[in-house]
Amino acid sequence: MAGQGESWTTIESDPGVFTELIENMGVQGVQMEELYSLDKETLSLLRPVYGLIFLFKWKQEKDPRPPESDYHGKVFFANQVINNACATQAILSVLLNCPHIELGQQLTDFKSFTADFPPDLKGLAIGNSESIRQAHNSFSPPQPIVPDEARSADKDDEAYHFISYVPVDGALYELDGLKPGPIKIADCTEDDWLDRAVPAITERTERYSKSEIRFNLMAVIKNRKDAYNQDMKALQELQDKIQLRLSEEADRKGAGSMDTDDLPAGQDALQQKLHQIQEELSRVQQQLEQEIEKRQDWHNENIRRKHNYIPFLFSFLKILADKKQLEPLIQKARQPKEALQ
Repeated sequence: MAGQGESWTTIESDPGVFTELIENMGVQGVQMEELYSLDKETLSLLRPVYGLIFLFKWKQEKDPRPPESDYHGKVFFANQVINNACATQAILSVLLNCPHIELGQQLTDFKSFTADFPPDLKGLAIGNSESIRQAHNSFSPPQPIVPDEARSADKDDEAYHFISYVPVDGALYELDGLKPGPIKIADCTEDDWLDRAVPAITERTERYSKSEIRFNLMAVIKNRKDAYNQDMKALQELQDKIQLRLSEEADRKGAGSMDTDDLPAGQDALQQKLHQIQEELSRVQQQLEQEIEKRQDWHNENIRRKHNYIPFLFSFLKILADKKQLEPLIQKARQPKEALQ
């Protein structure tokens, strides 16, 4: 456990950052995806969706909705008590409330350890977790000057807030660490919770759009590479069954004993089905390749984010100074500012 004095740095709101952060906390088979639309077609392509995370520029506003009081032991809810931990806390609010996610040993132990804690102590436990803090801070670029922890709260990078929408035990909840407890949005099932969440999020986005408040939305979903690989495997197995049925040699060797009741009868129907399967295989293969390429781009971008460019910059400035080129550049940079004064 880390001491309370340990700082949490601001990290970029990006699906590639959050996906690697989730993996660094030991969670397998989960990724983040940014949403640009809440229509049914878009959401259906991402299923299963484990939760939604809404980021917006925070401002003080009244909320007449009463928080739940009878949720202990059912919903993992933590108050936000640590500066800059909001993004990671919102992600944890989804991960620790979803029974279908493989948390890994680290978060499983954390969830068990904090099970009986009140919300404020859960928030402190998140802030004091050395492993969670290190995973979070690993995405902060090296800084030559340690940031002032006592900066005014009205700075832009401290005014953004994350809240989570997650289905738990037959109900959809809004989890906001700045509230005293979870807010129940509606009763739901695992199949229809997104239909319940969309109106609540749409109302919020429309309200913020009118006020010119910036926001974005991300979904916590199943790892797309895993999903596409599973689809590929199922399609390849079905293709093999059809080809075996079509093979006269296989028929003579007893292929009819195979479980092929789901296949159409007749050579023409089988050939048509095989063609459909092969087209679907090609489509899924293309999606898989695109996902692999996207993941590589995420990985490269995260390396760039973490890289320490400071030694290079110092060396570059020193070379310019040695060549008597630094001072003229500084003077040139100052000229536009001085002209405006």
